[in-house]
Amino acid sequence: MKRTVKWYLIQRFLIVLFFVYWGGVLIDLFYRMALNPAVLIFLESQQIEITGNSDVFAWLLQVLFYVLAGFLPPGIRDWVQGKINAAMGSSMRIEVTSPLYSGVWGVLLRILIIGGILGLMIVRLLPYGLGAFYYSRVVTKQFDILLAEEKEEKKAADKKRNLLLSDIAHDIKTPLTTICGYSKALTEGIAQEDKRQVYLEMIYAKAMRMDELITLLFEYVKLDSEGFVLHKRQEDFAELVREMTALLYTEFEEKRMLLVTEIAEERMLLAMDRLQLGRAVTNLLTNALRYGREGGRVLVRLTDYELTVADEGEPVDPAFAAHIFEPFARGDKARTSQGGSGLGLGIARKIVEMHGGSLSLNLNAEGGYTKAFQISFIDHEGD
Repeated sequence: MKRTVKWYLIQRFLIVLFFVYWGGVLIDLFYRMALNPAVLIFLESQQIEITGNSDVFAWLLQVLFYVLAGFLPPGIRDWVQGKINAAMGSSMRIEVTSPLYSGVWGVLLRILIIGGILGLMIVRLLPYGLGAFYYSRVVTKQFDILLAEEKEEKKAADKKRNLLLSDIAHDIKTPLTTICGYSKALTEGIAQEDKRQVYLEMIYAKAMRMDELITLLFEYVKLDSEGFVLHKRQEDFAELVREMTALLYTEFEEKRMLLVTEIAEERMLLAMDRLQLGRAVTNLLTNALRYGREGGRVLVRLTDYELTVADEGEPVDPAFAAHIFEPFARGDKARTSQGGSGLGLGIARKIVEMHGGSLSLNLNAEGGYTKAFQISFIDHEGD
């Protein structure tokens, strides 16, 4: 956004310069072609002479200072005006020689001529004034828009943070309640002997669930922290995908899922942080393992720097698809009932984007798959 505003202001500044320049050219042309000849004809017909060898700008300055000095007290005014006359004695002077303009009328005519010259000077400076006024309005408007956007972004960030904290509290409280309940039953001896092992296993499972949740939350927050830096090296992305898939192969077998791998043989070099990008790939595979259909297929395909992980699980509601990468997003029954935290996909997207890629959800997957997550590195750094 800020880059767009910068170029917008530069464009407007160039436009202002263009109109200021050509506005000045047109005014000068008007002066030379029409106004100056008409003024000279009038001065000659009225026997009015302008004498001196100084340039017009210096003379205008003298007139300006002389007029301003007229606002001073009488004694100081006379002294300042005398100094101005002495310092610029060779400047242009207006002499009224026509008998039609003697006395007071001559003084009034000289004042009128001086005012006209000052008016012409103001007109000459008008393009600059209008340009400055217009550009100041443009800058002010853009700053107001930026401030409003920053305010809205802050409100959205605060709302998101509050929702995140609320979801964290909810997800931690649920297993914690179970742990507290079973622990109390065990410590107070009210648990039946044949249920003690079940209670202990439940406490362990819920504790592991909390540990997983806190670990994921830590990873999510760490990626957002200001001091976090990726340690990138040229690595083979295809080999990384093979390695992450192999690590979960046994778990897919346990759920009787058919793992269909279509990974290109050629090397796909990519500037990447192997640990972090491996975590993103693993999160997609774990998502397919958790929400795919037991006994169904899971596709892992990598071609031309595009990784697809598809499964045959429950379709994702299109209304929820727009929020699926948000933290703690669980918009369908499968995601609610199967214990997903909703953080894995958010972490995966952050990591992929930090590598210059994109992660998206395709609801119209081919080959009989209900959904497909796709990582794409269009502007990859190859050999």
